[in-house]
Amino acid sequence: MPVVPLRRFWTSQILSSLSLRGGKYRPMRNPSPLQWGCSRANSPPIRCFHTPPEVNDSAKNDMMEQVDETTIQGLKELGAFGLQVPSELGGVGLCNTQYARLVEIVGMHDLGVGIILGAHQSIGFKGILLFGTKAQREKYLPKLASGETIAAFCLTEPSSGSDAASIRSSAVPSPCGKYYTLNGSKIWISNGGMADIFTVFAKTPVTDAATGATKEKITAFVVERSFGGVTHGPPEKKMGIKASNTAEVYFDGVRVPSENVLGEVGGGFKVAMHILNNGRFGMAAALAGTMKAIIAKAVDHAANRIQFGEKIHNFGLIQEKLARMAMLQYVTESMAYMVSANMDQGCTDFQLEAAISKIFGSEAAWKVTDECIQIMGGMGFMKEPGVERVLRDVRIFRIFEGTNDILRLFVALQGCKDKGKELSGLGNALKNPLENAGLLLGEASKQLRRRAGLGSGLSLSGIIHPELSRSGKLAVQALEQFATTVEAKLIKYKKEIINEQFVLQRLADSAIDLYAMVVVLSRASRSLSEGHLTAQHEKMLCDSWCIEA
Repeated sequence: MPVVPLRRFWTSQILSSLSLRGGKYRPMRNPSPLQWGCSRANSPPIRCFHTPPEVNDSAKNDMMEQVDETTIQGLKELGAFGLQVPSELGGVGLCNTQYARLVEIVGMHDLGVGIILGAHQSIGFKGILLFGTKAQREKYLPKLASGETIAAFCLTEPSSGSDAASIRSSAVPSPCGKYYTLNGSKIWISNGGMADIFTVFAKTPVTDAATGATKEKITAFVVERSFGGVTHGPPEKKMGIKASNTAEVYFDGVRVPSENVLGEVGGGFKVAMHILNNGRFGMAAALAGTMKAIIAKAVDHAANRIQFGEKIHNFGLIQEKLARMAMLQYVTESMAYMVSANMDQGCTDFQLEAAISKIFGSEAAWKVTDECIQIMGGMGFMKEPGVERVLRDVRIFRIFEGTNDILRLFVALQGCKDKGKELSGLGNALKNPLENAGLLLGEASKQLRRRAGLGSGLSLSGIIHPELSRSGKLAVQALEQFATTVEAKLIKYKKEIINEQFVLQRLADSAIDLYAMVVVLSRASRSLSEGHLTAQHEKMLCDSWCIEA
């Protein structure tokens, strides 16, 4: 079947699965058995996150540019400020998948509230969870988990945004070695005006034990407002997420005890990157929830709006928009729970997948929300339905915690690194072919198969469900073509590939689409194998994405 008619077929099939005729959008069951197993144990808190307007009014929050104190207090009582803090330290003790589920629910209702919670625990005190000493954890986490104290993550400065290594804030050790004197300022800090505890990054002098040379390196600190010298500016006026508090924070001669160093002295860059990598999956989960809510609004409007004597859900262009919106939501949700499940199973090498989920989710949420406004027409442009607010809110997700442009370079270069090592190994083997005959013969065989159009022999047969075999073949073909392309670009540009940003962006986009294919194939296969009620619907979403990608 030609691609264009096939797309039309999938569009019509997906739309019928959305139950448009009844004006209802029924999201499918969530993707991981682990998620449900974890979530059942915490069902009361989950239900409480479905707050009615009298408990949390997102429109009012946006207009007043703050969250009502009763809402904040209610979230504290639910334990929402310490979701991943161990229970023995006063938290809820959720695994990553449980956390993703709750974040998804918050994302369905109010991203402004989500930012307050996320800035507090996803990055604000995450460094204490990941790198804190026993004393640091016992001192700070109980009050942070209860919401008695609020945390903020302080990295960005006026002169350093994406280039985190160029920060100018400094922390000079005292002659006695008991404290550091911290000076500097941080901008656009979420929770900056309300936080009591700050994870702050500053340059410190570090002496190399081997050479004796002293260099300035970044060190992370846990800073209390009560130390003195910590002030903040007025709340920033923002395009979106207006309910969250964003402010500049100033550190003027702050004496930070040496025991408040987080991680190793000079190891702050590693701490910062690990915190950001660890929290990105939550962003994809939140935006998956946002997209669910937006699709529900679009479906409701399409099922009830009459134009030219017909409900507009009968028109092909509206159907295509809704189908693509559902597909993007499905892919984003699948990515979020794939990463969280891998993290829960002990995987530590997840930064590439987390970055991809953040890129894809933030761009998908923008497209879905924009298309919802288009479907609703003038009504979508008005304030009352609340879609324009969501559009303003989701825009920031392509910027903070690593801009999508920088993350694309990271994805591409990280992917090229392993292939570069392989090519370097082949280069060394060619210098001594007799001792490396096996390696060279294997590479020669691979190249001959490619030139003959036989591929690498990679197959997903037996791994994915038989009903997805066609999509599996598309994924394998795309993977093989991608591998050939990466190899060709590395041979052409060699080490200069790091300066070829246009090429790197194209490679990253391909890698993102390929990862999305693999993720949805995995999820849809499980649904088909276990006979879920949504299995055929998921199959159509999976097939549609694999064709599109």
